[in-house]
Amino acid sequence: LQRARQTSARPAEPRTSIPRRSGREDVPLSFAQERLWFLDQLEPGSAVYNVCQAVRMKGTLDLAALEKALNEIIRRHEILRTNFVAAEGRAVQTIAASRTITPTVIDLSAWRDGTAEEELQRRLQEESRRPFDFARDLLLRALVVRVNATEHTLLLTMHHIISDGWSVGILFRELATLYPVYGAGQTPALPELPIQFADFVLWERDAVQGAALEKPLAYWKQQLAGPLPVLELPVDHPRSVAPMSRGAAQAVTLPKPLTNALKALGQQEGATLFMTLLAAFQVLLHRWTGQEDIVVGSVVAGRRKVELEKLIGFFVNTLVFRGDLKGNPTFRELLARVRETSLGALAHQDLPFDRLVKELRPDRTLSRNPLFQVMFVLQNAPLAPMELPRLSLEPLEVDTGTTKFDLTLSMIELPQGLRAAFEYNADLFEPGTIARILGCFQTLLEGIVAHPEHRIARLPLL
Repeated sequence: LQRARQTSARPAEPRTSIPRRSGREDVPLSFAQERLWFLDQLEPGSAVYNVCQAVRMKGTLDLAALEKALNEIIRRHEILRTNFVAAEGRAVQTIAASRTITPTVIDLSAWRDGTAEEELQRRLQEESRRPFDFARDLLLRALVVRVNATEHTLLLTMHHIISDGWSVGILFRELATLYPVYGAGQTPALPELPIQFADFVLWERDAVQGAALEKPLAYWKQQLAGPLPVLELPVDHPRSVAPMSRGAAQAVTLPKPLTNALKALGQQEGATLFMTLLAAFQVLLHRWTGQEDIVVGSVVAGRRKVELEKLIGFFVNTLVFRGDLKGNPTFRELLARVRETSLGALAHQDLPFDRLVKELRPDRTLSRNPLFQVMFVLQNAPLAPMELPRLSLEPLEVDTGTTKFDLTLSMIELPQGLRAAFEYNADLFEPGTIARILGCFQTLLEGIVAHPEHRIARLPLL
């Protein structure tokens, strides 16, 4: 459409597509990968950044077709056969010409029905918490647990340095395409990828510098000016000076009428569901801590170029949302503030979070994340239902037992309503505290949709 609108008096716009690199030499890490590399050097053997997805499969599993499909995906995506090593004082990506995977198979068919499920969960947790060696390991693992002849569970585990949530969806979609082809003894015909993750890294290194860096950096420096507040959550246990990553989670599914009411309120105010829920979360944190300057982190997919939509890799970027709750505004007034802040953040989302941290130079401690300690995530595109020949599949949650932040609120849209899950630092909070806060959050949301004109100090919590 843009090309069609050009006239002879107007020069053609410069091409902005990401070029393929020439040669097979090692490439640097992306800005986001550098942070995970640094954290792995700081705390080797940690599984905090493992990305896991399990599916329960009922029916007849063709293990050979599964293995072939996984190996074709590894062939297609260079990042899945990439390792990370130190060379001449810096980390580089080394891409193997060929790597293969053989799923590990565990047979629980001899276990009694009452204990097989318990053992399945134990094995999944154990696998999800097993660390990777960046320099040697294939950073994708596949575990198949056989419960009986007609029930298996597949757990795929990747390190975040090569993957993100969007990538998990790509992996399973390609698996759903390739598995039946190999099962039928045919040759797959997926189109080759236009570029690879390493091509993106080299493009990013050129794009995020000089004048292209000035505008977004100026915005974020203004947005985060002054001393950033440290969110002082009332914890049950004192904070250690060492890194703390032992995590747990609790969740609740909100009634469908409440979900619909939250969407309707946002539409009335010209706000998205993300903005509405973020504003509500800020109110919860304000009422819990008494603080009026609330900083919350969130993430965006980081795939604003069409070439990146079908690539497995670590593209996700972190944004910082600073909430101004001064003056006891009504919820409508707060939502307007959050809307403005969110639009500004999204307009300047291309600045890598790790470049921002480097420029701002916040005070660093091992026990706190830089810039913020609390995260909010809205997932409005859950893992799509998969269909495989002679198999029915159901996503299965895995308790990794880890957390990256003091508190993370993850919300996901399901057919039955919004599901709110608190992942929390189990070294700081007792389960009973999180259960009460989760209940308060639901009560708060009900109060917000009933009386959005009320001032935030008046909204119910109990």
